[in-house]
Amino acid sequence: MAQCVTRVELSVACERLLDRDVGSRSDPLCVLLQDAGGGRWAELDRTERIKNCQNPEFSKKLVIDYYFEKVQKLKFGVYDIDNTSFDLNDDDYLGGIECTLGQIVSSSVFTRPLELKKGKPAGKGTITISAEEIKDARVVYLEIEAQNLDKKDFLGKSDPFLEFYKQTDAGMWQLVYRSEVIKNNLNPCWRKFSVPLQTFCGGDFNKPIKVQCADHDSDGSHDLIGSFETNLTQLHKAGDSSPVEFECINPVKKQKKKSYKNSGIIRIKSCKIERDYSFLDYVMGGCQINFTVGIDFTGSNGDPKSPDSLHYISPDGINEYLIAIWSVGSVVQDYDTDKLFPAFGFGAQIPPSWQVSHEFALNFNPSNPYCQGIQGIVDAYRQILPQIRLYGPTNFSPIINHVARFAAHAAQQGSASQYFVLLIITDGEITDLDQTRQAIVHASKLPMSIIIVGVGQADFKAMEFLDGDNGVLKSLTGEPAARDIVQFVPFQQFRNAPREALSQMVLAEVPKQLVSYYRLQGWPPVKLPEVKQM
Repeated sequence: MAQCVTRVELSVACERLLDRDVGSRSDPLCVLLQDAGGGRWAELDRTERIKNCQNPEFSKKLVIDYYFEKVQKLKFGVYDIDNTSFDLNDDDYLGGIECTLGQIVSSSVFTRPLELKKGKPAGKGTITISAEEIKDARVVYLEIEAQNLDKKDFLGKSDPFLEFYKQTDAGMWQLVYRSEVIKNNLNPCWRKFSVPLQTFCGGDFNKPIKVQCADHDSDGSHDLIGSFETNLTQLHKAGDSSPVEFECINPVKKQKKKSYKNSGIIRIKSCKIERDYSFLDYVMGGCQINFTVGIDFTGSNGDPKSPDSLHYISPDGINEYLIAIWSVGSVVQDYDTDKLFPAFGFGAQIPPSWQVSHEFALNFNPSNPYCQGIQGIVDAYRQILPQIRLYGPTNFSPIINHVARFAAHAAQQGSASQYFVLLIITDGEITDLDQTRQAIVHASKLPMSIIIVGVGQADFKAMEFLDGDNGVLKSLTGEPAARDIVQFVPFQQFRNAPREALSQMVLAEVPKQLVSYYRLQGWPPVKLPEVKQM
């Protein structure tokens, strides 16, 4: 077995990308693939998507294990993303390159022209990749707000966001973090965020850091409100009772106006540096992942006896509900020692009273709804189908609140010992959207994640809204989710893909969500990892 020498973080920027959008600029994203042999490429990581930008500098770093003794062939692909699907085959290809990881790590900055295919340049587009070894497990946590920012929009106030840059050894400024945009607000308070210390300043507390505050414009032409330079030593002075303030200076305004003071104040409310624990640190430290399934038995699925019903079990014994249970369950079950999984249905009339229930045990045993292993869930599902009447409406909140009660009880223990994953499989339109939003915002403060798999052909717009990838989900009262805990995946996209593709996509976010919860709480693993002495 080759030993992983180290983990490497790749920063990616592009210039002069092709323009594929009519009436606006491309919305690029960069994907990193590794040669899996036999002409196949496996995706390792991808950056965020940047709207309306032909010269993107991606803030999300691509992380890869580096093996000195292996030739690691890589492919970087840049795509113009115009939809919400994960699959890149339906997006415009803006060009890519093939190279080895060795080539990148042995160059301080690696720039190549993008190609649409071998020998065919993608216009004048280029890609620049720089590598940095991840060798420091510490993380910088920052809470930042601003006051009296300049008004930049003609009809509104400003839509401010922050960008942090570190100075490289060559004297260039490299983006290390970009905040969310806060709409129409001159006194914004941004979400608490964290950046690995290595990424933030290369572990050097005195390395210059430039902070820019800009007004976001949807066409990509963001206006600079102001900026300032600092370093981590200064930022780190910020504590709960004593924030550190910086004047936000706009150089053009300063030059024009003698009486110019500043374009607002940026206030660092707190800056903490902590050890970073990984998903494996928590799992190997004794964290159990509890898996619960919720199945949609509403009438819109169609009569289970009819072959066009989503609950119809084909002659080979499967349907989309069963495939989703198997795909996700087979991965999650390895992280749960007792292999007992609660499984519920919702939206059906159940015997003997034939009342509609939005939270009934698949085994009809409410005091002990646990099924033995994933096979136990499958068996209970097959047995219950002929005994219930599919009905409605499609209410998610009861089952979310059910799991949230267990998660809240686990959270009271004050340790990273129990995490909950709820899989909801549904055929579509949700009826109690407002109550579900409320339930998710409440659950975002608890040790739990929600996965929604949409089966059938319905319109899943509400699910994509709950996913929160396009902005922070808020409750009816405007309270934002503490963290993004919902992952929605339409089964349709994976119908012809290998079975593991669905589970990889569905579960990709769970490790990040688990770590983000324990980070917010400041809880280390139950059993701390041993620190190996070098």
